[in-house]
Parts: sequence; structure tokens; C-alpha cells
Amino acid sequence: MDLIPQYIFNGLVVGSSYALIAVGLTAIFGLMEIANFAHGQFYMLGAFFAYTLTRLLGLDFWTGLVGSVMGVMIVGVVLERTLFRILRGASLSSSVLATIALSIFLENLALNVWGPRPQKIPTPFETGSIEFAGVFTTPERLLMLTVTVVIVILLHVGLRHTQTGKAIRATFQQREAAALVGIDIDRLYTLTFAIGAGVAGLAGVLLGTIFVVQPAMGGIATLKAFIVVTLGGISSFAGGIAGGLLLGLAESFGAIISPAYKDAVGFILVMLVLLYKPDGLFGKRS
Repeated sequence: MDLIPQYIFNGLVVGSSYALIAVGLTAIFGLMEIANFAHGQFYMLGAFFAYTLTRLLGLDFWTGLVGSVMGVMIVGVVLERTLFRILRGASLSSSVLATIALSIFLENLALNVWGPRPQKIPTPFETGSIEFAGVFTTPERLLMLTVTVVIVILLHVGLRHTQTGKAIRATFQQREAAALVGIDIDRLYTLTFAIGAGVAGLAGVLLGTIFVVQPAMGGIATLKAFIVVTLGGISSFAGGIAGGLLLGLAESFGAIISPAYKDAVGFILVMLVLLYKPDGLFGKRS
């Protein structure tokens, strides 16, 4: 019982990274109706960009973080204007196959560029743990939680109280009507895709300071992101955040039973949710 607060905190840290990845995936799927199975590769690229900028080029951590996010956003813009623009209006099977092929390409590209050896992103924080209210943590984990809260608030404010945010919401709800009133759909697609990719890259940088960076991490992130959006609701931003935190908490407590079966907890949750809430916890029935 004394360890329950620790398990809750650990679950929130990991869950916040899942939430950041899932929010971008939700935006891309909800707006463009493309199931992007390469979304986790943006997470992987963000981590490797940060590793390259900080450890190989010697830049400070904060410059490396901003540079990595910007780099992933540029990659996202290029892919949206090429491959994903071609996939617009294509069948679901076509987009699935194309994005799976893209994920395999990006993973093997990272394998050839950075190698298979796991790496660590250096941080400016001192090594050692921080203790408060019986919970032990590190500066990197606190940074993960803090950045997640800030990003969620910025996305909420941006979507609710800016012209671009309102245009994104309008396009999300009814694309044809939004185009008829003069909204530039192509620009919104590019912007949304870049933001979604950048947020995923940010999660990769932050989690790369806690764990390690390696080429296969993108595939795992994609799998977790789809679990999260299924739990929360495929077109719900709030559901993506709640689903990410729920999955993180479930995995944290699942590790008490057996660390070997920790990853199976997400699939059990998905099965239970789909049985009673087929549209997800925050999804709306079509």
C-alpha cells in the first residue's frame, strides 16, 4: 500500500508521453481520415534528432529539444505535401499499407544512420532522485509531466480561442461546409500534420532522456498510440489525453502482477472498452 503513490506517479509519467503521441494521431486521423501507422516514427525521429544535436554536435539540451521538434515538423510537412496528399480520399486499406511501408522505411533508415545500439540523450540536470510526499522521481520525469500539461493547455486554448483553431474544428466536423465558406483546407492539413508530428517528436525527446533511444521504439509507440485513441475515442482530443493517462496507470499497476505481461494490459483494456463502449470512453456515436 505504501508504494501505490509511486505506481500512480510512474503511470502518469509514461501515460503523459502516450497522450502526447495520441493527440497528434487523433488530429491527423480525425481531420484527414488517414490511419497513419508511421506516426510512431515521428516520435523516434525526434529522439534521434535530439541525440544528434546534443551528444554528437554538442549543443545544449534546450536548443537540441527545440531543434528536434522543428526538424520533425519539417519532415511532417514534406510527407504531408507528398505521400499523404496522394493518400487523401484513398481507401483505408491503401493508407494503412502505405503508412506501414513508410514506417518500415523510416525505421530502417534510422538503423542505417544511427545504428542498432541504444543511446541516451544527455540532459542538464544533476543525477539523483527527488523525494516528495513519499514519491521518488527525477528531474527528467518532472519535465515530462510539466511539458505535457503545458502542451495540453496550449492545444486547448489554440483550438478554442484562435481563428485557426476554430477553422480546424470546423473542418474536423464538416470538411465540405468549411471549404465552401473559404477555409483553406490544404493549409490546415499541412499545419495539423506538422503539429501532430512535432508533438510526437517532443514526446520522443522527453522520453529519450528517461529511457533509451533506438530505431525500433517507433513501432512500439505507434501500437500504444492506437490503443490510446481506441480507448479514448478515435476523434476526441480529450479522449486521447485521458486514454494515454489511463494506459500509463494500467501498465504501471499491471507491472505489480508481472512485468512480463505489462504490455498486455493495454489490449485487455481495449477489449473491455470495446465491449461496452464501442466508440471509446469519450467518442460520440456516429
